Amino acid sequence: MKRIVIFASGSGSNAENIIGFFQTKKSISVTHVLTNNQRAKVLDRCKRLNINSSVFNKEDFTVTDKVLDFLKKEADYIILAGFLWRIPSKIVEAFPDRIINIHPALLPKYGGKGMYGMNVHKAVKDNSEKETGITIHYVNENYDEGAIIFQAKTELTNEDSPEDIAQKVHDLEYKYFPEIIEKVILEEEIG
Repeated sequence: MKRIVIFASGSGSNAENIIGFFQTKKSISVTHVLTNNQRAKVLDRCKRLNINSSVFNKEDFTVTDKVLDFLKKEADYIILAGFLWRIPSKIVEAFPDRIINIHPALLPKYGGKGMYGMNVHKAVKDNSEKETGITIHYVNENYDEGAIIFQAKTELTNEDSPEDIAQKVHDLEYKYFPEIIEKVILEEEIG
């Protein structure tokens, strides 16, 4: 059984979608959700879904090895689902090609520090893009620069608001993120 620990900072809708997807799987399970935000709605979702969750602070994440030690005991893979902090190199090094993130744009466009959520969708709208989408990628020490695993696109119209763009992107996230996570894990086990 491969164990997934999810990192989330906010609402947790992607985390809930991933948890639901893997609840019936025999070879992969979500064992824990970690958050850096004690008011994150993802904590309520975890209670409702009966998934263990914990809150950590910046010092536990970057200075001490508290989060790293927990992950070494509890995780085979780490999934970032709306997690806003950069992953420290010590965690990246401990989990090479086993940390996966989803970004709400077609990288390399609209990536980097501060480019998340509505910030991305507003930038896409402001630049009159004809398409956007999602990028699922491995995580390295830099924001949104890890190797791309998968991208999916959606067409945009001039009438689409940033909120419309967000909904189109969420639809892609919910459809593809759990499937691609499963595929990556199962292919690594076979390969």
